[in-house]
Amino acid sequence: METKTKNSPDWSGVQLHVVTGKGGTGKSTVAAALALALASSGRTVLLCEVEGRQGIARMFDVDPLPYAETRIARGLADEEGRAGTVHALHIDAESALLEYLAMYYKLGRAGKALERFGVMEFATTVAPGVRDVLLTGKVFEAVQRNSRHKGALTYDAVVLDAPPTGRIAQFLNVNGELAGLAKVGPIRGQADKVMTLFRSGRTAIHLVTLLEEMPVTETVDGIAELHDVDLPVGAIVANLVRPQELDDDLLTHAASGTLDGDAVARGLSTAGLEPDPALVDTLLAQGRDHALRLELEATQRQVVEGVGVPTYALPQLVDGVDLGGLYELAALLKDQGLGR
Repeated sequence: METKTKNSPDWSGVQLHVVTGKGGTGKSTVAAALALALASSGRTVLLCEVEGRQGIARMFDVDPLPYAETRIARGLADEEGRAGTVHALHIDAESALLEYLAMYYKLGRAGKALERFGVMEFATTVAPGVRDVLLTGKVFEAVQRNSRHKGALTYDAVVLDAPPTGRIAQFLNVNGELAGLAKVGPIRGQADKVMTLFRSGRTAIHLVTLLEEMPVTETVDGIAELHDVDLPVGAIVANLVRPQELDDDLLTHAASGTLDGDAVARGLSTAGLEPDPALVDTLLAQGRDHALRLELEATQRQVVEGVGVPTYALPQLVDGVDLGGLYELAALLKDQGLGR
């Protein structure tokens, strides 16, 4: 997919980057890479997760995260060698509810007592709208911080590794979830403030997809749902894009099964390898699979680019995604303009 380095929108006014995507598309990886990209030039970034999987800890090879902002990495260095910092926060609904009760109702130790009696589980399971307000409310608080929040670290950007595309509109549209549950009071007031941020130009919701029919379809549907509830769509990131290993002419022959087996055998001999017929057949089959896969990706690329949303691409890394791979992906996002 063609990158958008020169024509990339200006994301500098965005403080909250929400990253979603169908399960298996690598949305958490993209969220982590985006946080590293944003944390350059001395900037400080908070990477949040709300799904309870401790995915951030695994990706950055650190201990499981507590309900506290924890520094986990240096950001991507800029041209002058300046790197910022990435902090992480694992947000769970029960801890967020205890914090909420302490903040608005001054319950203190009484909140802990409620936890023992199972009130926390009731409030966050039976009333999922309240759960989402608590989770998003903590993200809102991190974005809104200023000099009045004594002792709290302020962030240049916050990246939220959000729920999958199928639930993202419901998760972010907290006012809609509370429509029949809380019409007044502190929790409704908090939801209103959260929605003001989410619907503003300070927020961008990025969708991660593979260039395959099902995740692309879900991405298109997700964008429509976000538009329906007036939430701002940011960019589409096509992840795990395969490199083109053959030139166009060879790809055409590979896809049609007309590659010259004798030429492949001669190439093996030139490379000092035994041109075993079974090996030649295997290479021809792999070449055809590669060509057909690229044809599929090209078709889905046209669908993605037809949506009218800025598009970016990340390759499939040969050695998989470790911490070094995250920095490699971060550099690619920044070069394309998303992490600037």
